[in-house]
Amino acid sequence: MTRKNLGRATLAALPFVLAFLIHLILFIALKDRLPTRLAGHFDVSGDANGYVDRTAYVLATAPVLPLLGAVWVLMVVRGRVYGRAHRLLVGGGWAVAAFLQYVLGAALIVNLDIPEEGPAGSFPMWHLAVALGVAALAGAVGLLLARLVPTPEDPDAGKDPADRERIELADGEVAGWARTTGAWWTPVGALVLAATATGFGYGGNWYVGTALLVLTLLVLAFSRAHVTVDRRGLTVSGLLPWPRVQVPLERIESADSRQVNAVAEFGGWGYRIRPGRTGFIVRSGEAIVARQTGGREFAVTVEDSATGAALLNTLVDRNRAGR
Repeated sequence: MTRKNLGRATLAALPFVLAFLIHLILFIALKDRLPTRLAGHFDVSGDANGYVDRTAYVLATAPVLPLLGAVWVLMVVRGRVYGRAHRLLVGGGWAVAAFLQYVLGAALIVNLDIPEEGPAGSFPMWHLAVALGVAALAGAVGLLLARLVPTPEDPDAGKDPADRERIELADGEVAGWARTTGAWWTPVGALVLAATATGFGYGGNWYVGTALLVLTLLVLAFSRAHVTVDRRGLTVSGLLPWPRVQVPLERIESADSRQVNAVAEFGGWGYRIRPGRTGFIVRSGEAIVARQTGGREFAVTVEDSATGAALLNTLVDRNRAGR
């Protein structure tokens, strides 16, 4: 790892390390004043409706900040995010870490000095407003600190769009390209979610069950991507014709085929929105990456992406020439 990348990784990891240490120190300091059974879940009115053993609470919450910090470092160092978008990503990490630390700390505070057999504590909703304020302040600090570390340079900046690969088409010749791609684990994940939703439903918790069923439908809808390149531009849809994403030719500057990392560049799978880029990501691997005229990128992972990107460049040229 270069010195510059080490500085970027340190800046991205720092808020999560600090939040983890504060959470751990707070728990140790307050442990003797906490009941053995903590109120760990609250409804919209702030009343407790779920409980967890004190030890289980620590085991469940302690890994959250370190794991999320590791993902954030990966996105900052290897996520192909540049310039202002890079600083926003760093600042976002500081905001997320501060928000989570406050909420986890507040959950401990509301459990203080609660008798073992007494009424559970409540979680006033003003804590969420304070958490958002703390997150905004921490995000601003992160943005300021990000200016101290040089942002990575975009390797594609300054490249002539004419250097991209193209497919030769004769005058009047029409061409289109289409592929379907997916990941094997998404239908399995949808099946697990559906089974879990059914279990919650039979248990009488239809609110959670319904939410999981909606999530199941979303996972299924985006489990496969249908990608088309034609005179309309780049079009991507899931299993159903709608919703779909279309990037018209007039908004595209150029297109490339390159390898993308789902976690490092987009923070996961599905329809992803990140600083400087948007993507329909069903797996890591080759993808069509369309650079739009405003500088923002749209990526979709698909096989034979080199052919799709080359045809897209040809159609963009034709559109500019008015043909």
